[in-house]
Amino acid sequence: MRITKLGHSCVRLEYDETVVVLDPGMFTDPEAVDGADAVVITHEHPDHYVCDHLARTDAPIFTIEAVAARIRQDAPEVGERVTTVSPGERFDPGIPAEAVGELHAVIHPDLPRFYNSGYVFDLGGTTVYHPGDALTVPGQRVDVLCVPVCAPWMRGAEGIDFARAVGAPYNLAIHDRIYSEAGLTIIDGHYGLLLPDTSSYHRIPDGADLDLDPV
Repeated sequence: MRITKLGHSCVRLEYDETVVVLDPGMFTDPEAVDGADAVVITHEHPDHYVCDHLARTDAPIFTIEAVAARIRQDAPEVGERVTTVSPGERFDPGIPAEAVGELHAVIHPDLPRFYNSGYVFDLGGTTVYHPGDALTVPGQRVDVLCVPVCAPWMRGAEGIDFARAVGAPYNLAIHDRIYSEAGLTIIDGHYGLLLPDTSSYHRIPDGADLDLDPV
């Protein structure tokens, strides 16, 4: 089992010789999708979805209807490989998963809400939750939370409270290209200080694997 951070919100999951890549967006190198058996997209914002990245691979794509419609518009040939999933639906992109939630977090009351589903993956009994751009608590045990740490739609305190509510023993920082490195140092300190288990928070370099002891 491997969990690899690949730039901003892109995470690569490997289990039982299967590779699933989540949210390879504009802050992620196109090579992130190389070798993927499936690609899963949470929502249509460009830091999570880049059609050219999806065109680079022949892997099937799993996502919500709003993103599927966008893909069909941007690249009909890629759209032929898309399977649409709905909130609460269990599906199998090679690693069993469940879609969680339906809406993107509020960016500003004057802006429209976008659709967004996070996903809980089951890697042989170790669960990994990628929420996309939402702070929806999944209502089930989570071993690894991919926790957003900086975003136009979120205060750091909200991210910390979200991680507390999920209660995962491992918190892998994602959505981390909005702040400067100096700003990230501050937010790292807050997450590390304010989570119940101060050793549960991990922000790792792009291309690095999460060091996961048996859960």
